[in-house]
Amino acid sequence: MSRGAQQTTRNLTDQQLAQQNQAISQESQSDSQDRSLLMPTIQSLLNSQGYTPQQQSAITQQSLGAANAAFNALQEKAANRTAATNNSAGYGDLTAQLGREQAQTDASQAQQNQITFANQQLKEQLAGLSALGQTYGVDTNLLGKAMGVPSELLGVRQRASTGSSTAGLGSMLGLGSSIASLFG
Repeated sequence: MSRGAQQTTRNLTDQQLAQQNQAISQESQSDSQDRSLLMPTIQSLLNSQGYTPQQQSAITQQSLGAANAAFNALQEKAANRTAATNNSAGYGDLTAQLGREQAQTDASQAQQNQITFANQQLKEQLAGLSALGQTYGVDTNLLGKAMGVPSELLGVRQRASTGSSTAGLGSMLGLGSSIASLFG
């Protein structure tokens, strides 16, 4: 190969390398911008407290209101029967029994609401961990353990997520500097 041909080959190689480096730099900038747009949402999910107090109040009022409506109807029916028959025998015992059953139902519903609230918080945190893992290629099991999320739940979430499509976030792998802000 002549000196001129070698120089031409070097120039073409350098030109192609410069174009590849420019393309890589543009892709890196694009990925960085995409990650910076996603980070507030991911951080919000990771720090989630679940339902807002207003949402919790609305859920509680609705669920207890539905349960109490049934007991109110039964108490009204008992009062109407007493008035129609003009016989109050057993009315006191019946209303006492309805009151005890209503208290048990309300306590059970309140307990179920608290479980629902805790599950919603955990669900949002797991979604944040999953998004973080997909966005940055972070080991979500390790982060989950650091956050106190039981590993059994992480495994369930990971298996459930395996079938879902993650093409949009899959191309954004690599560790960004903004991940440090999660622990600051």
